[in-house]
Amino acid sequence: MATARLNGELITDWDSFHSQCASVFGFPEFYGNNMNAWVDCLSYLRDDDGMSKFVLKDNEVLTIEVQHSDKLRAAAPDIVEELQFCVAMINERCEDYEEPATLKLALL
Repeated sequence: MATARLNGELITDWDSFHSQCASVFGFPEFYGNNMNAWVDCLSYLRDDDGMSKFVLKDNEVLTIEVQHSDKLRAAAPDIVEELQFCVAMINERCEDYEEPATLKLALL
């Protein structure tokens, strides 16, 4: 199973969140450092479109592990909330296309 690990201890604001995501997910250099771009990069993980280093097989799921999520929640609760919302939105988009969900969020 594919896993992307974010370190919640190192995320203190939106800039550090997007910087870590760009590195961990392998987003392209033109990544926009906002949640619209984040959703765009992770919406088509089965298409091998170059928007992420992860390319999923038909029924594979990418687990996003947020380690030290308690520290992230204390420092930036809005980031945790938006992350949960965007993961759900991407998975709902998959359902709309009658495809299995592509993301699982694990707050550790």
